[in-house]
Amino acid sequence: MIEVCIKRTEDGRISSFQMKGHANFAEYGQDIVCAGASAVSFGTVNAMMEVAGVEPEIRQSKSGLLQCKIPAGLPEEASEKAQILLEGMVVSLQTIEREYGEFIHITFQ
Repeated sequence: MIEVCIKRTEDGRISSFQMKGHANFAEYGQDIVCAGASAVSFGTVNAMMEVAGVEPEIRQSKSGLLQCKIPAGLPEEASEKAQILLEGMVVSLQTIEREYGEFIHITFQ
């Protein structure tokens, strides 16, 4: 199962997220749940860097781990852009979870 943990600050902003595990929906190369979750999360990280100019702290491994931490003290415009992209990621992952909930689970802290 893919486990996603979204961490928010007290004011509701996303400060980090972690995605780990494998969906095991289908064979390697055929797993649409894993492909969808990966595309959404990596696309968000790439968009934060290119569109918002935010360089998050990233940690990843071949075992299915992606950790992303948003740096503190960003200029307001960059922070707002990053938050919009991150909220879009959450909506997309929740859409996947609604259809394939036995293969992906999202929690919030």
